[in-house]
Amino acid sequence: MKVSVDRDLCYGSAECAHRAPSVFEFVDGYGVVRPGREQAGGAPEVLEAVEKCPSQAISVTGSPHATPDRP
Repeated sequence: MKVSVDRDLCYGSAECAHRAPSVFEFVDGYGVVRPGREQAGGAPEVLEAVEKCPSQAISVTGSPHATPDRP
């Protein structure tokens, strides 16, 4: 599952970086996904960050059960 942050929605609360520092960081006043961590969307701490983001700027896409034969 892929996680991303919409910079147009993010207003810099840093909740994501606080809740899942191994996946998110705070850069130039905005939350961003750390390079190489884009596929960490299924991690419990990431799902909590999605739920708690006050600007609803974090999204998770894809299926947790996807395989190369089945999207």
